[in-house]
Amino acid sequence: MLKVIVLSLGIMAIATLMTMTGRGGGNFYVPVLVAGGAAMHQAATTGQCILLATAVAALLVFQRKKTVDWKLAMVIDPPTDVMALVGGYYAHLFSGGILKLVFAGLLVITGFFMLRPVKEQLPSGNKRFGFWRREFDGREYVVNLWLAMPITAATGLVAGMVGISGGSFKVPLMVLGCGVPMRVAVGTSSAMVAATALMGLIGHSAAGDFNASLALPMSAAAVVGGLLGGTFSLKTKSASLKKIFAYTTLAAALFMILNVWLSAAA
Repeated sequence: MLKVIVLSLGIMAIATLMTMTGRGGGNFYVPVLVAGGAAMHQAATTGQCILLATAVAALLVFQRKKTVDWKLAMVIDPPTDVMALVGGYYAHLFSGGILKLVFAGLLVITGFFMLRPVKEQLPSGNKRFGFWRREFDGREYVVNLWLAMPITAATGLVAGMVGISGGSFKVPLMVLGCGVPMRVAVGTSSAMVAATALMGLIGHSAAGDFNASLALPMSAAAVVGGLLGGTFSLKTKSASLKKIFAYTTLAAALFMILNVWLSAAA
């Protein structure tokens, strides 16, 4: 019981920080649960349940402030959701160590990309097939569907396998690849995180990895963190959110690599 209480408090703190940057926090929840003694596949399933609770709580805050581009989410997110279900169900084909290393490697790449300065790209007047011009929150941007759709599908597969939401990859995709303002990307990501987490949770649960006694109390704590994080995010400058996103992503990757190393040495 004491372990569950301590882990729940940690999950709440992580949920607060992660929600600020449009992520559910799975890239921290999973390592924390693994460090707390949970098996990788059970940690991934519990992580998806926590992600779902966090994302829904944050979404309530972001929707109230109208920073969720629902049309963008409904177009680029379905491939992620379908592949998250597939990834969650077939995660058992790979060892926990392999999943951790793949997860860490992708996080490192994503973190460094988010540290790069973003040059504002004004939409051109030419309309090309596969390039979707959007106007939202007073800004215009062009979504390259040829780039976005394959990346979101691959993101869903990996996210479903390792128990994360994919926000660590979809926020950079929207900001760096599509020119979406950071604040809109964060709000929109929350909607996509919820859908992806739900599909991943269904996939893992179908494989028999769901542990209600572990997942439910931590999900309750994550809801509180999601509400706090959404509120703090709206009061933080976009440039600061981008840096927080990058550094926490790199920290999660380092944490996971360290966990693999310690497991191998044990």
